[in-house]
This record gives sequence, C-alpha cells and structure tokens, in this order.
Amino acid sequence: MAQACSLAGRNFVSSSADYRVYFTDWRVSKPMPVLGRTKKDVLSEFRRSELLTAARAVFGKKGFHEASIDEIAELAEVAKGTVYLYYKSKKELYMEALKFGVESLNERMKSKTEVTESCEQTLRLLTETKIVFFEENRDFFRIYYSELGKLPGHPSAIPFVRDLYSEQAKLFEDVLRAGIRRREVRNLDVQKTALAIADLTRGVATQRLLGTWKTPIASDVEFIVGVIWRGIAR
Repeated sequence: MAQACSLAGRNFVSSSADYRVYFTDWRVSKPMPVLGRTKKDVLSEFRRSELLTAARAVFGKKGFHEASIDEIAELAEVAKGTVYLYYKSKKELYMEALKFGVESLNERMKSKTEVTESCEQTLRLLTETKIVFFEENRDFFRIYYSELGKLPGHPSAIPFVRDLYSEQAKLFEDVLRAGIRRREVRNLDVQKTALAIADLTRGVATQRLLGTWKTPIASDVEFIVGVIWRGIAR
C-alpha cells in the first residue's frame, strides 16, 4: 500500500517503499505569498521544488542513467508531461537537482560564518557542516561523484558548478581575512589557502561517500582542521 508523503516534512516517502530520503535543508514548504510575485509564480516555484525533491530521490536510488522521468513524475505525483513543462530533458533536471543541492549547502555554510567565533572554530564549523551535509544526502552525492565522468557533458565544465564551488571558497576566504585582522592567522595567500581548505574538505567528504573512510565525522573534522591550522596559525 502506498505510504503517505509530506513534502513539508523531513521524511519524504514515496508510494514505493524503495524510496525514503532525508534532505534536512531541502524541505519544501507550503507556498506563501511574496511581495511583488503573483500566486502563479509562487505555485510554479513550489511545483519545481516538488519535482527536484522527487528527482533527487530517484537519482540517488538509481543513478542518472537508470532513472526515468516516469519514475520521477510518479514520485512527485504529477503527469509526465508536467515534468517537461519545467525541464526539457532528464539531464537538465539532474543538473537543477545538483544545483539546488549545492546552493542549499552554501546557504547552510554561510549561516555558520555569521556566528562570532575564533578563526579556528569557524573553520571547524564550516568543515563539519559540509561533511555532515554530504552524509545526510549521501545517496544523491555518491551518485554525483561516481557518475561525474559518465554524464553527457561533464558537470565540472558547466559554469554554475564552478560558480557555486567558488562561493564556498570565498566563505573560507572571508574567515581567513578576519583571522588575519585579529592576528590569529599569519599573512598568507588567502585565495590559495581557501581553495586548499575547500578541496581537502571535499576530498574527505568524497572518500566517506565512497566508503573508503569509515571514521567518525568528528575525527575527520579534527584531522582537516588540525592539518590546516598548523600551517596557517601565528
């Protein structure tokens, strides 16, 4: 029997017991009126969010090549034609799901920089946030990494992917600059250091997704911060 699903809740459960996903910050709330936007605009955005939620579940379960628009439409409880009203192809839907995911991660990381902490502690919060986010959405991101080179048109060559990851690096840059001003961090090349931190964090998160590393998250976070901090602290 089909299980009830609630897009506004934390657990999104499809009519098939095979799909159960947890997207902590990817929840879809009820459409609310927004100043300067029509009801049609708000409903359209809400429908897109429903489709992206379903797409992430199916892609995360089956991968890009095995997933079908029919399955995504069924999970979103819309007609197949409705999917094509918003997305021209499966590839476009996949890329939008990826974009929405990375944007959600960036927003969560940005919120951590707004807390007044030492440079070392803020770096720890950013690193932990990124790894935890990947863990919470591991099915989708594991598919992304494992099929990165198989997709038609390599995702890394797409501008929005580079731009979104650049946003993450800039968050680290801002933290480092603040640390230099407070004399917690020695004078260094902020841009290169930020990219190194972002890449190291991404590398650890990827190894966890692929099952290579099975150590506790806290242990991996301390490893990353320890390696970085010993090289940049005054």
